[in-house]
Amino acid sequence: MKEIVCLSNEPWSTAPGRTQQLVSRLRDTRVLYFYPAFPQSLDWRRPGRKVRPNVTVFALPPVPEWTLRFPHLFLFAQHRLARLISGQVQRRRFRAPLLWTSHPAHVHLLDQLEYDGLVYDCDREWGRLPSRWEGALAHAADVVFAASPGLRQRLSPCSENIALLPNGVSFPLFSRGDLGGTQPLFPGLRGPLLGWAGTLHADLDLSPLLYAARSCPDWTFLLLGRQEEGSPWPDRLRRLPNVILRGPCPLLDVPGYLYRCDVLLNFLRAPQDHSDIVPVRLYEYLSTGKPVVSMLWPGQVEQFPDVVYGAYSPEELVGMCVQALREDRDWVAGRRRDYGRAAAWSARSGEVARILETAGLL
Repeated sequence: MKEIVCLSNEPWSTAPGRTQQLVSRLRDTRVLYFYPAFPQSLDWRRPGRKVRPNVTVFALPPVPEWTLRFPHLFLFAQHRLARLISGQVQRRRFRAPLLWTSHPAHVHLLDQLEYDGLVYDCDREWGRLPSRWEGALAHAADVVFAASPGLRQRLSPCSENIALLPNGVSFPLFSRGDLGGTQPLFPGLRGPLLGWAGTLHADLDLSPLLYAARSCPDWTFLLLGRQEEGSPWPDRLRRLPNVILRGPCPLLDVPGYLYRCDVLLNFLRAPQDHSDIVPVRLYEYLSTGKPVVSMLWPGQVEQFPDVVYGAYSPEELVGMCVQALREDRDWVAGRRRDYGRAAAWSARSGEVARILETAGLL
């Protein structure tokens, strides 16, 4: 049974992220899963918890971002993390484990940990971190996974062993059409319902939604997800009678809300104007088979032109929504689900296992 030490940049959750989805699905493995605790949290003082028969989860002390300005403090914090990780690895008697990393800062731990193989999974651009960190981590890794062709190209000078591994989706959950009637109806709902599901990040550009809600008062717009501090849009959207800000809800409830929508919407975050990373949200939308309208940056190439309506302006967004509401869904819904099925996390994890076995790491 292969032993894996996973250094994740996201906590273990009931709404699992990419790292959790990939690593926890690898068969015949024992996994120690480490993640940074939230600021002010003392979770890192608590013992590890067994979340699955083969997976034990540990919180690590958070490293404040301001320590980046003070190299000695930052490196001291990294040494501390390495000691804590090594201590847990030795207690569990892991020998020659595979080390799975997901953040450029993990490069500072490599010389202080014992491992028999190194994986770096890159699922985003780390613009605020020194590029040399990620370059050194990719160079040291036996295998690098990249979530998009753009990320693969950016890392190609640092490694010859880069595999394209796009994001995925919990396809069995989001493809269940029988969930469509499980959520309560919204009182006074009239006209078509257009929905968004995801975190309302401070840099999420919701100006197209504001334009559409004002231009089409007979449409209702539903936003699911928690609101991040600093976003200027929610307060403005709440003033409109045809916008519903549902707030956060359990992952198991999200598909039910999406199935009530006539059209699903995808918006963009300001720093990602050159990103070709397909967000998990888009795969979730496709898995439902529902019409999808996505905003695009100027010059951006459409990634699913046969099943996703692309819009480059708020005016085009409204026009594409009109087309989406009129489409014949009998044939295109199945094609959307095919894209979702191909992106299932089980398939993505199977590809990871195949590549690691070929490389002699599993």
